[in-house]
Amino acid sequence: MFFKSNKEIKTGDLKLSDYNQIWTKFCFLDESGSLSNRTEPYFTVGLLKMSMPYYLQSKILYQRSKLNFHDEIKFNKISKNNIAFAKFVVDSFFDTRSLSFYSYTTHKDSKYFQNNFANDIWSAYEKITLKLLGASLADKEILILIADHITTPKDVKFEVNIKKNFNESKKRLALSGVCRFDSKSNDLLQIVDLLIGSITYDIKYQNKLVSGDEFKLKLVEYVKNKLGTDTFIKGFRNHSFNIFVEQDNGVEANEKGLSS
Repeated sequence: MFFKSNKEIKTGDLKLSDYNQIWTKFCFLDESGSLSNRTEPYFTVGLLKMSMPYYLQSKILYQRSKLNFHDEIKFNKISKNNIAFAKFVVDSFFDTRSLSFYSYTTHKDSKYFQNNFANDIWSAYEKITLKLLGASLADKEILILIADHITTPKDVKFEVNIKKNFNESKKRLALSGVCRFDSKSNDLLQIVDLLIGSITYDIKYQNKLVSGDEFKLKLVEYVKNKLGTDTFIKGFRNHSFNIFVEQDNGVEANEKGLSS
């Protein structure tokens, strides 16, 4: 086994020569909803953390080749024609070891959002991302963040800000790099989209904000059954999942949110 754990060495005391004491984890980040679109009340950011993306990626790629299926899998495009493949992707995700999933859902009309983010939506996206990274980081880990590409104003330096602020907050090298890709080119970003899409859609359906598309609801139920939960409206948590849904019950009460 390559990784060796020596509990006597503290995280902050690790050196480059202690490379076999340090886990390097890949994180895939995607968002559901739009912070700038007022007709979309909910905004969810999700993060998938794993050690070896190759195994899950190769399994999906093999199935794509086998079925000659090359379309992007996104929750908002779920239909009769692609739900079977979407369920295969979900099955593959749950069959994969050593991965963790984190998400944060906010309501843009909540007191917390209005008091903290209403005047700067890009700051909201960065701060939610930092919350997810903070919840996912373990001792003796260095993260690598791969995020879905979204168009931002020229003065918004997402990659620079996230790396700088996260490392400064942890007082060590905790995030080695940030890169954004178009999710069409990455199946693991598409998995995050399926999961956070399911979470957000369930919340909207429970609050009667959508009438309920047949195939979207089928996928939502499929994901919930995998986790053994009836609803995501108040979040969900087990050893691998940390789904936080902001409750509009005050201002500072939501500040803690996710926990590692």
